[in-house]
Amino acid sequence: MLTESRRSFWSRVTGRTRALLTEGFSGLGAPLQPGFYERLEELLVAADLGPALAARIREGVQRRRPGSLELARAALEEELRATMSSASRDLNLEARPSCVLMYGINGAGKTTTIGKLAYRLKVEGRRPLVVAADTYRAAGIEQVLAWAARAGVESFAGQPGGDPAAAVFDGLQLARSRGYDVVLVDTAGRLQTQSNLLRELAKVGRVAGRAVEGAPHESLLVLDAVLGQASLSQARGFHHALPISGLVLAKLDGSAKGGAVVAIEAELGVPTKLAGVGEGLEDLVPFDPPAFAASLFEAAA
Repeated sequence: MLTESRRSFWSRVTGRTRALLTEGFSGLGAPLQPGFYERLEELLVAADLGPALAARIREGVQRRRPGSLELARAALEEELRATMSSASRDLNLEARPSCVLMYGINGAGKTTTIGKLAYRLKVEGRRPLVVAADTYRAAGIEQVLAWAARAGVESFAGQPGGDPAAAVFDGLQLARSRGYDVVLVDTAGRLQTQSNLLRELAKVGRVAGRAVEGAPHESLLVLDAVLGQASLSQARGFHHALPISGLVLAKLDGSAKGGAVVAIEAELGVPTKLAGVGEGLEDLVPFDPPAFAASLFEAAA
């Protein structure tokens, strides 16, 4: 059973998708009326679930043969939850040091997410080190270092114009020698269509494994929740270059299109682990699938 605080919190941050479903679902009519399921499928496509997943979920709801709009809403919520990843949503931070590689396109919210995660880990009693490995942009390095300072954690930066993989290797070696227990690595922003940069990202992952056994222990793809279905193509491209262990939904606020996360999890089997819900250091929370799914339809019945 969801507590009222959990439900209301996620209702505030599921944004555009929730508004669309809340308004659209109540106007579908009774489930036994002609055209109900076709209109339901169209609504799910509009909510950024994509045509294939929308059809699959509509079929699942139809098989249950709900006799009322309220029962249809409950069936739809259950179908959404069932399509999401069953993998653990906890961060894998058992190794010392653990390496968390953060990647995504420019502007997705990667740098701010690193600052928030560093702060969260520090509050939990860990000793994180932020490694700025976006060596292509001096401004990018400065931004990461500024967020690390804001979070009150230490940082290490690669040389501008240098080899990103070398910066990661040196940062991990530093962490081992000085007793840091988590290393958060900021990589260069890139598009999922830039094959040369994706190959370099894969190289960063391999080099991290040479510095610390098993690294990267987490490969987190940061997605801009405002982008909706565009996030799915990003996830596909990045997952091919460096397998994603978890997703982070940044900018999950009133303008977000959070429905796309269901499509990504359903296709790739990758769990969403964290969500950015504001601009403050404290505004990074564990992703809560039951509360997320419930919030999408809170006022829909």
